[in-house]
Amino acid sequence: MGKKDKKKGKGAEKTAAKTEKKLNQKLKKELALKGEENIENLLAKFVEEDKKKNSVIEELVSPPSKRSSFSLIAHPDKDQLILFGGEYFNGNKTFVYNDLYFYNIKQDRWIKVTSPGGPPPRSSHQAATFSQAGGQMWIFGGEFMSPTQSQFYHYKDLWVFHFSSKKWEKVVGNGNGPSSRSGHRMIGLKKQLIIFGGFHDNQRDYKYFDDVYLFNLETYSWHRLQPSGNGPCPRSGCQMMPLSEGRILIYGGYSKKKVKKDVDVGIIHSDMYILAPEKHDTTGLKWKWISVKQSGIRPSPRCAFSMTLNSSEKALMFGGVYDTEDNEEDLEGIFYDELYQLDLNKFSWHEVQVTGKRDEEEKKRRRKVKEEEDMEEGEEENKVDSKLEDLNLEGKDRIVSDDGVFTVTVGPSSKSPLEDEL
Repeated sequence: MGKKDKKKGKGAEKTAAKTEKKLNQKLKKELALKGEENIENLLAKFVEEDKKKNSVIEELVSPPSKRSSFSLIAHPDKDQLILFGGEYFNGNKTFVYNDLYFYNIKQDRWIKVTSPGGPPPRSSHQAATFSQAGGQMWIFGGEFMSPTQSQFYHYKDLWVFHFSSKKWEKVVGNGNGPSSRSGHRMIGLKKQLIIFGGFHDNQRDYKYFDDVYLFNLETYSWHRLQPSGNGPCPRSGCQMMPLSEGRILIYGGYSKKKVKKDVDVGIIHSDMYILAPEKHDTTGLKWKWISVKQSGIRPSPRCAFSMTLNSSEKALMFGGVYDTEDNEEDLEGIFYDELYQLDLNKFSWHEVQVTGKRDEEEKKRRRKVKEEEDMEEGEEENKVDSKLEDLNLEGKDRIVSDDGVFTVTVGPSSKSPLEDEL
């Protein structure tokens, strides 16, 4: 019986190897027709070009070029925002970046820092900042897409940018870190990095993750955590933020599942969990999952929204998109500009309306742009408006609190057409 099992195992390995070889040969032919190099060669060329840099350059520049899926994080000690990487598709070609910018909030200016030996171009990575050792920004993972979008490469590397020397350092841990991925989430907590979720896609198969990893900034060691309790299902693109008492909030996200061969369906998650350290644990490696019951005016299901702490007891959420996928070629989305506030003690949602004075010139400019868009969009905009009206509150009582900056409206929750099914 044992010999038969071994033969079956070897047969499966040979079949997988043959399949992989055929797929690689097919890919080579497709790349040759497109005039594109293998993605490993593209990245190797970048490394060689980067070796030619031998000095740090700082320059005052215009705002960064158009892009998405970059990291933007606050400096731990200064009134600055730090932007790294991202990608841009111009309708014909994809560009992936590894440039580094510092935005001075008070002076309203951008400074580009070019430093040799940095991470290769990437998007959908994660960043975290710390005050230690003169200030640091840590980068993990992400993805690189070839210009024709026919090849993907997911990273599992870890980098740190030292603010004092303005130099990059590639960090090699103990080898027990996360697998290559993008769309994951990462936060800095005390002297640790905590990473959750993400996905990996090689265009032949994909996988979403629900694992949790901890990286110790003092010992440079990785640990895979095994929290007790029932936690979130595998996902990417969720929101993750630190709470009081060392707890971590996980909200929302996106994943896909196969419904039949070559057919996938997207799933938008709107559940919430807390990852909390076990009491009396001295190792820092014992955690537990806690499911959170949400209340108030809950945001309708969406993904790609932003969320940040407003105080130790409040968080703000903005925007997002809800996609309807009839098939891979027919994709429509409803985009949101709503602002919500989450009470981190009661986990209650409230809709927020921003009021106040706006610069007259800015108002005129936006009015002109809107008029032009109205003329161009016509009936199409009316269709979108009708969809959005279905999601708004209709004839319900509201409680309004206005402090001159925010108007908080408390009332029944708005729903998307599929909220009850998700």
